[in-house]
Amino acid sequence: MRINKYLSQIGICSRREADKLVDSRRVKVNNEIAILGTKIKEGDKITIDNKLIKPQKKKTILIAFYKPRGIVCTTNSLIEKNNIIDYINFPERIFPVGRLDKLSEGLILLTNEGSLVNKILRSRNNKEKEYLVEVNKNITPDFIRQMSNGIPVLNTVTKNCKLVKVSSTTFKIILTQGLNRQIRRMCEFLGYKVVSLKRIRIMNIKLDVEIGKWRHLSSHELNSINN
Repeated sequence: MRINKYLSQIGICSRREADKLVDSRRVKVNNEIAILGTKIKEGDKITIDNKLIKPQKKKTILIAFYKPRGIVCTTNSLIEKNNIIDYINFPERIFPVGRLDKLSEGLILLTNEGSLVNKILRSRNNKEKEYLVEVNKNITPDFIRQMSNGIPVLNTVTKNCKLVKVSSTTFKIILTQGLNRQIRRMCEFLGYKVVSLKRIRIMNIKLDVEIGKWRHLSSHELNSINN
């Protein structure tokens, strides 16, 4: 592993800052001055300004954010100026867990811990995600039946899901999978167009903050993810 990546992973500094430390000859590996690109292995002695460094315990961050419409779930500010990371401006490095498309709004989680992503996103874990959806015409019993029993999209058939009619053109749907633009594609297959789509729950984490705001998860919510 390169020295800059290692220093970043153990919480000393960012990769860019690590490069600056190395370039200024302040970093040593096994008592030898490191250079840009130096690779390290387990057991190597690493010092900065002749002080031995040790991995710092990284505090897990997991926040719930109400994503507005128009914000894109990417960390790349060079590609997308309306990206979620710049919008939140969180003081530490975090990234979104999954996606919520640009035209949709609602609950999305962000973290600094990669292992949490698999726990939340893997469909075999059967983690529920609930959405409030408005479509462009009246919802029929046949629409509810077909949506609930699976729709062919993206060369597969969606898993059975729970769907409840809220009004003539609005319904709630609970999914345990997350195909790309799944709800929109399901509706389009049946001749409906989504007017608005809001994610209101992920597992037992509810959308309970104002639009554009975020909060830390409670210990109870964190335990539900790890169980």
